[in-house]
Amino acid sequence: MEKKVMFSLTYGLFILTAREGEKDNGCIVNTVIQVTDTPNRIAVTVNKGSYTHNMILDTGRFNVSVLAENSQFQTYQHWGFQSGRDTDKMQGISFSRAENGLVYIEEGTNSFLSGKVFHTVDLGTHTMFLADVTDGKTLSPARSVTYSYYQEKIKPKPGEEKKKKGFVCTVCGYIYEGDVLPDDFICPWCKHPASDFEPLNGD
Repeated sequence: MEKKVMFSLTYGLFILTAREGEKDNGCIVNTVIQVTDTPNRIAVTVNKGSYTHNMILDTGRFNVSVLAENSQFQTYQHWGFQSGRDTDKMQGISFSRAENGLVYIEEGTNSFLSGKVFHTVDLGTHTMFLADVTDGKTLSPARSVTYSYYQEKIKPKPGEEKKKKGFVCTVCGYIYEGDVLPDDFICPWCKHPASDFEPLNGD
């Protein structure tokens, strides 16, 4: 493993991939942190409503592809806006496999890390997976995307949608139309909770 790959982790956005049987799947997550450096351990927090979450819970393995500033919005649409339960997310995607057999994404990312879960923590709507890093590789020198960079430079600015009454998901851009957002609402695209929504146009 390349030790410097750990420095690619930041407060940003990541593609989390897993595999169960012959089925590959992935989703966007925004919480991946380094826990210790001897040994190299990371923590990944995943919404329980995600199909990828269930795969990791069953297999104890995952890969994290670290999204870079040169990533395109279509990448976030693909991995964050659709469920993998009934969709083959690998179709039309260029990917490679790490030594653990799991997919990692090269386009629009700067590195990947493989994790082997040694402990889980129930956080209510989410599960935190604590894992040993078993593999890691730098793919490009591009800087890791931060959440603020995604908001300012990558995510399209709402146009006509701003005239609608509703709420927008700050993670993936999904728009919920209505005067009141239910407290228990879960984004149908990225599976994040109502707390990650904000009113359209500041209303």
